[in-house]
Amino acid sequence: MTEQPNKRHSSQTVQGSVDTATEPSFLVIGQITKPHGVTGEVRVIPHTDVPERFTWLEKVFVGKTNPQPIVVESARLHNNLVLLKLAGYDDRDAVEVLRGAWLQVPESEAIPLAEGEYFLFQLIGIEVLTDGGEPLGNLVEIIETGANNVFRVSGSRGDVLLPDIDEVILGIDLDNGRMTVHLLPGLLPE
Repeated sequence: MTEQPNKRHSSQTVQGSVDTATEPSFLVIGQITKPHGVTGEVRVIPHTDVPERFTWLEKVFVGKTNPQPIVVESARLHNNLVLLKLAGYDDRDAVEVLRGAWLQVPESEAIPLAEGEYFLFQLIGIEVLTDGGEPLGNLVEIIETGANNVFRVSGSRGDVLLPDIDEVILGIDLDNGRMTVHLLPGLLPE
């Protein structure tokens, strides 16, 4: 199966270490929920548009801060989850300590995006303008919901919540750090 990211973005987010010349930035690709069975497998909620990537991973970095590399012994897709077996974790008790842990890959291993696609983390901090040229502020948070993402913009009008739908988000220019939006009735705070 091939990558099928949203036309506008990929859901991978950046976590992990600070971006320095000697230390890579990381992309979150999943989160361990709980053990699966008795042989050391864990259930993983994928945070990537391409959950199949787990099946070709040789190692994954475990932990939100100071992520540690662990060899991937096996991975398989099961319903909407990934069942993952990590080296050195051979029974249910051993993997219990991984419950809730974030799984990450170096940013350099990001799945290439098509023209016009971007990662959500790239939007944080960009300037948001209305289609009439009025500045609303800067995008400060992306709330991932089941239906569509919601962008929280903070500026002189306070916080504005904008749904990530074609009728509202008209354009994103990452090179210039700008997002153009159309304000539907009710989107601005009273």
